[in-house]
Amino acid sequence: MQSTSTSATDAEPYDVTVVGAGVVGSAVARELSGHRLRVALVDARDDVGDVTSKANTAILHTGFDAKPGSLESRLVHEGYLLLGEYAQLAGIPVERTGALLVAWTAEQLEALPGLRQKAEVNGYHETFQITAEQVYEREPRLGPGALGGLVVPGESIICPWTTTLAYATEAKARGADLLLGRRVTGVRVDADLTVLDTGAGPIRTRWVVNAAGLGSDHLDQAFGFDRFTVTPRRGELFVFDKLTRPLVAEILLPVPSAKGKGVLISPTIYGNVMLGPTAEDLTDRTDTSTSAAGFAQLLAKGRTILPELLEAEVTATYAGLRAATEHSDYVVEIDPGQRYLCLGGIRSTGLTSSMALAAHAAGLLADAGLELVPREVPPPPLMPWIGEVGTRPYADAVRIAADPAYGEMVCFCERVTRGEIRDALASPIPPGDRGGLARRTRATNGRCQGFFCGARVDELLGARVPDGPASKGGN
Repeated sequence: MQSTSTSATDAEPYDVTVVGAGVVGSAVARELSGHRLRVALVDARDDVGDVTSKANTAILHTGFDAKPGSLESRLVHEGYLLLGEYAQLAGIPVERTGALLVAWTAEQLEALPGLRQKAEVNGYHETFQITAEQVYEREPRLGPGALGGLVVPGESIICPWTTTLAYATEAKARGADLLLGRRVTGVRVDADLTVLDTGAGPIRTRWVVNAAGLGSDHLDQAFGFDRFTVTPRRGELFVFDKLTRPLVAEILLPVPSAKGKGVLISPTIYGNVMLGPTAEDLTDRTDTSTSAAGFAQLLAKGRTILPELLEAEVTATYAGLRAATEHSDYVVEIDPGQRYLCLGGIRSTGLTSSMALAAHAAGLLADAGLELVPREVPPPPLMPWIGEVGTRPYADAVRIAADPAYGEMVCFCERVTRGEIRDALASPIPPGDRGGLARRTRATNGRCQGFFCGARVDELLGARVPDGPASKGGN
């Protein structure tokens, strides 16, 4: 569990406490900690990005198909640019693959001009429509029957794990306190302060930002509101072996319908190919199990889109939960009287919109009376590079010559070295378990799913004694 050098029960309260250390909450904490404020980032889990932010389609969206005029549309459009720039500074892997919407029916083909017009309204002007022949020139392994397509050149793939970790790491470097393993169980609002009750003791704060994801409606209700209900929407996905990567050059998107965006096929930043997600509304906010029905649906869709993919080995299956609500837009509202800002209903686009949403949140807080005085801050952290495009440590002769630990392989499937694991364990926000280490290094994420390297990984996790200088990352 992460601790903080300053106790949450100190006499001096926090100026702002952000509840939820997913990609949105971490982005907000990063933004606010760039000012002369005492900021806390709180989460019930023992790691950042450990719920919805760790299991998604990992796409950096242009926002071409968002609802025009919505807050989501504006923030996705702005966030796409902001995160793209930040990724270059912080070493977050991004690949500008582009995307192709494939029309398989006459109805879908007729919808393409409307989608292009929507993109124009949303401020994205790069889409263009292509014929069936051109579709197969771009993607020759597509299944038969495609009638046409719409190309979205700017759609990209990104590492969601590194993004959340970079935000939280920078927030901590700017002076924010990271308080993990602290589930908020109660709220008491007084005239000048709010007390958040947690299992590890109370947290005293002047302002509260609700970025609690799947629990955001419950926290909102604790402040006396009843304006939305989170319905966990499970999305199941297949991850195929790295040998499938040459099968697809870009993200293959379905044409959206009234039932949702549907199933896509996409390369991943780690060199695999992904098929999914399903969309199933649940009542259990912890149910990330996979299902036979979900698998059957994905296999049927995949067989239509890219039949050859279904002949390949599956590396992993997983399911993520999105914080869906009854509203078609984000629920972003501020209550100056209670010094409370709600960021609710932030669905899968929250990864792309995160930096813009954080800036928007800071503006709302300032308008409501929070004094924001910028202060000098360190540069963004340079995160360890875990993308497949770019030079990773095992292939960096200069780095290995300087430190042989980067040439000592631990996870052969994902080519993760002892040096990388050592660095992760000595980092400002170290992993608490194998899953956290996997999100920082990719160890155990490959073909054998830890069967070969698991014992060694667990040994290193248990030792937690750095045996050399921690790397500052790089690409």
